[in-house]
Amino acid sequence: MGGGPVPVPRRNTVAEELPETPETSEEEQPIKQRKNGLYPGVSDELAENMKSGWADTELRDLAPVEQAEHTARRRAALSARFPGERLVIPAGNLKTRSNDTDYPFRASVEYAYLTGDQTEDGVLVLEPTAGGHRATVYLLPRSDRENGEFWLSGQGELWVGRRHSLTEAEKLYGIPASDVRELPERLREATGPVRVVRGHDAGVEAALTDKVTAERDEELRVFLSEARLVKDDFEVAELQKAVDSTVRGFEDVVKVLDKAEATSERYIEGTFFLRARVEGNDVGYGTIAAAGPHACTLHWVRNDGPVRSGDLLLLDAGVETHSLYTADVTRTLPVNGAYSDIQRKIYDAVYEAQEAGIAAVRPGAKFRDFHDAAQRVLAEKLVAWGLVEGPVERVLELGLQRRWTLHGTGHMLGMDVHDCAAARTETYVDGTLEPGMVLTVEPGLYFQADDLTVPQEYRGIGVRIEDDILVTADGNRNLSAGLPRRAEEVEAWMARLTG
Repeated sequence: MGGGPVPVPRRNTVAEELPETPETSEEEQPIKQRKNGLYPGVSDELAENMKSGWADTELRDLAPVEQAEHTARRRAALSARFPGERLVIPAGNLKTRSNDTDYPFRASVEYAYLTGDQTEDGVLVLEPTAGGHRATVYLLPRSDRENGEFWLSGQGELWVGRRHSLTEAEKLYGIPASDVRELPERLREATGPVRVVRGHDAGVEAALTDKVTAERDEELRVFLSEARLVKDDFEVAELQKAVDSTVRGFEDVVKVLDKAEATSERYIEGTFFLRARVEGNDVGYGTIAAAGPHACTLHWVRNDGPVRSGDLLLLDAGVETHSLYTADVTRTLPVNGAYSDIQRKIYDAVYEAQEAGIAAVRPGAKFRDFHDAAQRVLAEKLVAWGLVEGPVERVLELGLQRRWTLHGTGHMLGMDVHDCAAARTETYVDGTLEPGMVLTVEPGLYFQADDLTVPQEYRGIGVRIEDDILVTADGNRNLSAGLPRRAEEVEAWMARLTG
């Protein structure tokens, strides 16, 4: 990583580093150099030289992003829900990882859902009008060549890449664009009711501190969460794209299990990550590459353990598309390509539970129905195996199966792996399924290595099978059907991939 300037506030002038005084605002401060940088300053001659001699790189033949028509419809629905109110939806800011390095930026779901844009510091503002709202997206323009920001600032164009001009942004997103550096003052001067999506941009929230309330802002967040419960055609296509890439990522992993045995779970994680970065934006969440007893830790993301022949590998992973829709798929695979008798017994029980759960996914069904169907099958198995005392109705009433099933059987899926999380309980977990909803069905059984209530042969075995299910007009469609689920089909699939 090249040595250079640290990220600093934009809109600065090229000059020697000066302390801030009442007469010099933050906006007028020079672009600060790294404390131990090799160049102590910039000569006037160099500063002048850097201002000129650059080609015109404005992009003039841009077409709108694919989701532009959908984001316009979403903004119209938002406008209708909150007439006469100013609505502020920030993308968020860069977060420091350490010293002068940042985490990769990911725009807030609410902002990306309503604009299609994913750049840091962006803010969507819907200002009320007589007929609804006027939308403006506030963005950072191209980095300034006059003041040297483009080559001296840690966030300048020559350091982190070119930003779109405001004119380009308007073409891409179909929304009028303005300079976000002017927004705080506009927000401070705003009158009338205002709502903001909190938790993404402290500067925006500070400008609105005396104009908003937590209760009203939460209503905005809840509405935007519930708006994503039913996916449109673009979203369903993006989720299928994410799943298809994920299927290829699982195939990649199976082909290198011998290399994972020679190293660790990290090889599996890294192999899947390569597919995610080549075909998508990233992984949608931290990959769970849990071999052996690590499969009993639900969110095992350390991925630093051994991969041994004879053990199971629980791989829970998803590719995130460039538009930020993620898959969420789990398979539990025998590292050596064949399930042992006890592994097969537990795997088949989870498969049967998942089949019951998927069958319960249909329009008009309660969201809880697929969970209840899967849990009943698992409770029946645990009673039949003598691990818990029946009858099954008693086990379910008291939740005794949860010692080994632990988690819920699924969740909504979309731009967040646990999508629509702020939705009201009555519209989500106590709600009714509708065509266009996408959810996971993922029962599991987990027998901890130190669980003395089960026979030794069960201990250290964890199995989860997870698929992404679209509710259709007449039932459901398994978006991840490209990956086998039956034990014998999994073994045959692995054999084909490994030759």
